[in-house]
Amino acid sequence: MDSPPQGYRKNAGICLINSSKKIFAASRLNRPNVWQMPQGGIDEGEDPRSAAIRELKEETGISSAEVIAEVPYWLTYEWPKVKENLKGQAQKWFLLKFTGKEEEINLLGDGTVKAEFGEWSWMSPEQVVELVVDSKKPVYKEVMTVFAPYFQ
Repeated sequence: MDSPPQGYRKNAGICLINSSKKIFAASRLNRPNVWQMPQGGIDEGEDPRSAAIRELKEETGISSAEVIAEVPYWLTYEWPKVKENLKGQAQKWFLLKFTGKEEEINLLGDGTVKAEFGEWSWMSPEQVVELVVDSKKPVYKEVMTVFAPYFQ
């Protein structure tokens, strides 16, 4: 697998779709008007696909999902200010199909990490891009373009 660019934190992004081809998004607890798809850091020695599955469960309680596609390259975005000598995140994005029941969705997650989200919804690709923070819009647009055949 290709390596992410230097100076970025490795991260896995999850684009989860339901049987109606809508995308899971959730509002940030610290910024309720900002919505995003689940994402999280890739641990040392962890492969990005495993990180995506782990992060989805940690943040949403969802384990009933299967990986159906991935963006074959790293996407990056910059943070507003440098943290820990890193300028932003390099993300490997995965498309997962939700195979469970909505009762499984729990924004308190699996209890292993602090909750990040307040509300959730199934949205169109356009809605997800519109509601994400500006710094992530280019990444989200690219993710939607790569996964577009699966939204038909």
